Amino acid sequence: MSRLALEGVKVLDVSTMIAAPFGAVLLGDFGADVIKIEMPGKGDTLRHVGPFLDKEPLRWPGLSRNKKSLTLDLHKSEGVEIFKKLVEKVDILIENFRPGTLEKWGIGYDVLKEINPNLVMIRVSGYGQTGPFKDKAGFGTPATAFSGFTYLQGYPDRPPVSPSFSLTDYITGIYVAFAAVTAIYYRDVNPKGSGQMVDIALYESVFRMLEFLIAEYDQLGKVRERSPGLSGHSSPAGTFMTKDGHWVVLVTSTDSTFERLAKAMNREDLITNEKFYTNERRLQNHEETNGIVADWIRSLPRDELLQRLDEYGVPVSPILSIKDIFEHHHYQARENIIEVKHPRLGKIKVPGFVPKFEKTPGSIRNIAPDLGQHNDEILVNLLGLSPSTVKELKEKKII
Repeated sequence: MSRLALEGVKVLDVSTMIAAPFGAVLLGDFGADVIKIEMPGKGDTLRHVGPFLDKEPLRWPGLSRNKKSLTLDLHKSEGVEIFKKLVEKVDILIENFRPGTLEKWGIGYDVLKEINPNLVMIRVSGYGQTGPFKDKAGFGTPATAFSGFTYLQGYPDRPPVSPSFSLTDYITGIYVAFAAVTAIYYRDVNPKGSGQMVDIALYESVFRMLEFLIAEYDQLGKVRERSPGLSGHSSPAGTFMTKDGHWVVLVTSTDSTFERLAKAMNREDLITNEKFYTNERRLQNHEETNGIVADWIRSLPRDELLQRLDEYGVPVSPILSIKDIFEHHHYQARENIIEVKHPRLGKIKVPGFVPKFEKTPGSIRNIAPDLGQHNDEILVNLLGLSPSTVKELKEKKII
């Protein structure tokens, strides 16, 4: 295998649950050497989140692959001293404690940058390291509501709907990885470059994507309300049922795609009709526009519909369940789901690598670690502690 893109980059992951650990696992997928610090006897709280099979946490392999587990109690002075020694040897530190926690333990950024001026420290919290809400407990679902995203989700006559999975955490994880490689690039290519601290708030990672809300309210004074799909952006757009009872999503975000749809429907008269000839006019007549499309889609079975729309280049997709995804030939061709060995379950499937690099593809060098699996390797081989010292640390429950 060719050299991995981030080979040689050393990461210290002292975070828990999803957002920050997901950023660390993305770095690990592309070659970074990731040491995950966990509490002795407890481990990352994600180890105790379902689903489970025979007491095995099934999310753990997907979110902790390519990491080494070191147990270390940062509440104790000896644990803090070991942590400082590790900081000397790494490029990136990722943490997601509530702001002020590491400072309380004597290992805030002001201390760590003196130990390692080249350290890039990624700090993830619900509301950021500054501001009046910095001390609030931060989890992804409340942060999603704070971002403005939840306000938009659902139907006008029903309560707002939160995402059905930890969307904000995963988006933030992508920002974590992006921030890490950006800071490393700055540090390494600039003659006077050095490490720096990066402050990421969960809510900001989603809010950054809502530029249309800012534009509408700033210039038009409009408060966008709840609506399903892309209502208010494009027409026709939405979820439609086919003749044989399947659901599909279709959207025509440009006039040219609407023209292709009209031709696919044998309704070229819509292209010149004053009600429908531009997206602006279609939005003004959205119910009628969507109704015409819904009636046509309802007249065709799914496979025939998809084939026809694909021929005309109309953006459409069936709504897939995870069972559909496991069986889908495109997912298989793209290796979006890969199989790895598991020490107790035999073989399990986990997500593939995103994005796909031509010359430096991602890889799984090791499955998600058991708690403290790499204690000896890290403490003896990396830090040079004696086996007897490691044994003593274990007896004192420092590790």
